[in-house]
Amino acid sequence: MIEAGTDSPFRTRSIEENLALFRSMRAGEFADGSRTLRAKIDMRSGNINLRDPALYRIRRVTHQATGDAWCIYPMYDYAHCLSDALEGITHSICTVEFEDHRPLYDWCVAKVDLGNHPYLYQNLVDAGVPTTVRVPQQIEFARGNLNYTVLSKRKLMELVSQNLVHGWTDPRMPTLSGVRRRGFPAEALRNFWERAGVSKQNSVIDYAVLEGCVREVLDDSAKRKMAVLRPLQVQIENLPETHRETLVMANHPKIAEMGEREVVLTRTLVIEQDDFMEVPIKGFHRLQPGGEVRLRGVGIVKCERVEKAEDGSIARLICSLDLLTRPGQPNSDRKVKGTIHWVSASHALRAEVRLYDRLFTVADPDQGDYREYINPKSEEIVQAYLELGISAAPSGERFQFERLGYFVSDSEDHRPEQPVFNRIVTLRDSFVPGK
Repeated sequence: MIEAGTDSPFRTRSIEENLALFRSMRAGEFADGSRTLRAKIDMRSGNINLRDPALYRIRRVTHQATGDAWCIYPMYDYAHCLSDALEGITHSICTVEFEDHRPLYDWCVAKVDLGNHPYLYQNLVDAGVPTTVRVPQQIEFARGNLNYTVLSKRKLMELVSQNLVHGWTDPRMPTLSGVRRRGFPAEALRNFWERAGVSKQNSVIDYAVLEGCVREVLDDSAKRKMAVLRPLQVQIENLPETHRETLVMANHPKIAEMGEREVVLTRTLVIEQDDFMEVPIKGFHRLQPGGEVRLRGVGIVKCERVEKAEDGSIARLICSLDLLTRPGQPNSDRKVKGTIHWVSASHALRAEVRLYDRLFTVADPDQGDYREYINPKSEEIVQAYLELGISAAPSGERFQFERLGYFVSDSEDHRPEQPVFNRIVTLRDSFVPGK
């Protein structure tokens, strides 16, 4: 059984005394922490939150909106409910730990009674702040926890203040501005939370579920483009040096309404470094010495020889194109096991591409000092070759870079003359914990 609380010796002060002291607090006559304004409710309540809780405290800090105009600030339990009421909130959704705070929430809304005392918020109306007074209802549900991230406001602030990320809009941050810049569609977020459901029971949702929702939405809505992130030069020796050909490709393999695009084919191309292996492993079905592979929309090429630089690295591949396997030719349906993408080396858009992955290497960063688990590979920046047609993409437009993943033009840094793209998500879940 909980014992009754002990009344403060100042609990019986008169209203006039309390108002005078509160005005002195507002005027800055007292030191920080030396006074509080408390509500007079019930020191015998079984709910500790109703035992004369503090409503205002003294704290001299510069406010982001009002500067140093105020030295007293409302406590969260007082500010939360009245903010909801002034903003016209009908249902205030909170996490389960606020269930015991709900009686205080309701008490403050009822006692201040903004609906019958409009002079209390007239200054907001005069300032043009949208104000629609309602009596909100607080409802508590379990927190939506994700693995491989942290959702604590304190920890998120530490990530920003300690420069462990690039601010609140960093695409790795689980903030609205972060996931918007990352390129997560709003529809995907809604689908994710609908699948997660509503519960009073705390649980942790796998980050892969969120990524899956993003892929489902973007698969139907993102135009296809070709891009090479880590280029390896390919020269097709049986095409003339001056060869320049315009190919027409679909913007989406299943949605004809998305239209078509033009892609330039030249003698010298770039492919992904990972699409060639000088000493191929078992099951490798891409380009290799003496091997064949289909170039997307072009035909089958064969690697004739490998040219190397002085340091032994691969400088370029010399290949030949089987002209009879080109679209519309007699052998266009000849089968090979691999198909790879490409971009013309001389007709490409050079762009900065930021490859984002999960911010932490472990599912539960809170198992220790979460900063020790920050994934060093959560952001990688490469200089890529992209189809020229992407140069006109406005900030925030999403694409699928074929065989690589979904990408979005960065909402802050992207410019037509200096393009920047962020990886939203890979085509499939390829994250390996701890690597």
